[in-house]
Amino acid sequence: MAVLSDRAPYQAFVDRPRLHLPNEARVAVWVIVNVEEWSIERTLPRTVLPAPMGQPLMPDLPNWAWHEYGMRVGFWRLLAALEKRGIRATFAVNGNVCHSYERVARGARDAGWEFMGHGFTQRPMHHLEDQRKAIADTVEAIRAYTGKPPAGWESPGLTENEDTLDLLAQAGIGYVANWVIDDLPLELSTRHGPILSVPYSVETNDIVVHAVQHLPSDAFMRRCIDQFDRLWLEGEQNARVMAISTHPYLTGVPHRIGYFEQLLDHVLARAQTAIMTGEEIAAWYRTAA
Repeated sequence: MAVLSDRAPYQAFVDRPRLHLPNEARVAVWVIVNVEEWSIERTLPRTVLPAPMGQPLMPDLPNWAWHEYGMRVGFWRLLAALEKRGIRATFAVNGNVCHSYERVARGARDAGWEFMGHGFTQRPMHHLEDQRKAIADTVEAIRAYTGKPPAGWESPGLTENEDTLDLLAQAGIGYVANWVIDDLPLELSTRHGPILSVPYSVETNDIVVHAVQHLPSDAFMRRCIDQFDRLWLEGEQNARVMAISTHPYLTGVPHRIGYFEQLLDHVLARAQTAIMTGEEIAAWYRTAA
């Protein structure tokens, strides 16, 4: 087993070579829509309501329904906002969603979004009985549904153990979004050759802003704009990559979707900005580095 920290030897950003994005853009922005299958029979990945009287509920209908609203309603708000602006998102999807929520998967496929592996159902990688099988099942579900296997992978909760990267590389995954350690892609070592890390975020992520920190409805927009504006300024010296990570049950609700639209408009209004998918960023880096 490899020690996780040995996958990416330390490198100071100021020592990285100057890279040039397409059309001399300063920042590459990728928008991720995370779509997950939550099993009501299990403890849920996260909750919005505490258990009444401190007694856990099984099945936990209120918190399962919170997520289910995103699949039935919230996703379609996100899709409309992105399609209206001509943005191709990266669809971080549990593989079984292609079966259990086929209508949602069809919406993303019809919009031309990139399908990125996000586990088979929403369970942490280190809790799985068989990671290899879950990865293979996810790759096959996406391949069968879209006609091509996923180029990238984002683990549920960004979870990995010492084996995960090796198994992903062996399964043909070309890039991962779990390693939030840099503003440019970098290579991670595996037993099966290098796999690319594409910059992701734990803070320009609506989970952290709204489900963990419980900030106001406009907070995700404000944080993402502040992040984007700084990266755009720094992009004069070297290219930068920014992730905007969303979930239908959080950003797709009525009191937040308008702020998401304002965020997209702010990004699109700035010259020298490249809107890309994770796969496109990975392909660009492999030729530019």
